[in-house]
Amino acid sequence: MNFRLYQPGDFIQLYAVEEQCFQPPFRFSRAYMRQLVTSAIAATWMAEQDGAIAGFAIVEWSVESNETTAYIQTIEVLAEFRRAGVAGELMRRLEGSAIDAGASLIWLHVDAENKAAQRLYEMHGYSRKGREENYYPRGRAALIYVKQLKLAAKTQ
Repeated sequence: MNFRLYQPGDFIQLYAVEEQCFQPPFRFSRAYMRQLVTSAIAATWMAEQDGAIAGFAIVEWSVESNETTAYIQTIEVLAEFRRAGVAGELMRRLEGSAIDAGASLIWLHVDAENKAAQRLYEMHGYSRKGREENYYPRGRAALIYVKQLKLAAKTQ
């Protein structure tokens, strides 16, 4: 498995993964996905096997009161590549991009019914910090997970 940053020519394959991983109304629109992958305040990591996209993940960051916080928009892995460490490696890459952007905290929403994703986040040091009712379509709740990031020491 090769991991690399998104390139503009990846969009068709990236969105094909989105279509396989999420059904309407839970799927991001093409327009919103394009906005995410082209954002200057985001990083999109791709997992590639033999030239085909096996999964991807997107992190965004923002600065408020001189503190940078990162938010994981999505982590998506095709069914045939799950349980092989792909999502975990994508998470490590997202965290690295967040640290490079100066983030000291990373967080995400996850469907309260998605136990596999919750286990993944917990295995990678994320803690459940809350719940948001009616976050997803059809009245589904989201759990909020958070992780403190260790910023790399800046060398002069």
